[in-house]
Order: sequence, then structure tokens, then C-alpha cells
Amino acid sequence: MYVIVVYDVSVERVNRVHKLLKTYLFWRQNSVFEGELTKAQLYELKRRLSKIVKEEDSVLIYELPYKNFNLHVIGTDKSPVETVL
Repeated sequence: MYVIVVYDVSVERVNRVHKLLKTYLFWRQNSVFEGELTKAQLYELKRRLSKIVKEEDSVLIYELPYKNFNLHVIGTDKSPVETVL
């Protein structure tokens, strides 16, 4: 499935969250990651995030059955996601 993660976490935890997400997904722009994950990978990512994130933080995870959406960028596309074969 295709996953988009958007987060707003405390300065004390932002680097840990960013580093964890980099191991699973592609960095899109500040506080946004996206990419393909299996159900098992998504479960593991959620489990690991729950150990870092506190109640005052916010992490949004959009789960899409496949990458089938239109992306409209206004301004600079900071990190275009490319398909690697």
C-alpha cells in the first residue's frame, strides 16, 4: 500500500522521528514522507513511532491501497519521489 506520513512533533523528538521514517519511506519535504509499504512494514513503523511520539505530538498516516492520486505542487518540489528499478 502507499503511505503518506505527516508529522508535527516536539523539537526534542523530531530528529528521532525523521531518522525512523527515513528507514521506511522517502523524504518528500519538511515533516512529510511517502512510499510503498507492506502491511507488516506499516505495522512495525506504527509500533516504533508509538514508542517515540508523545501525547502532545501529532503524526498523521494516510494509507492508500495504491499510488493513484494527482499531486499538484505550488512552488518548488523539494524532493520529487522517483521510481527506482
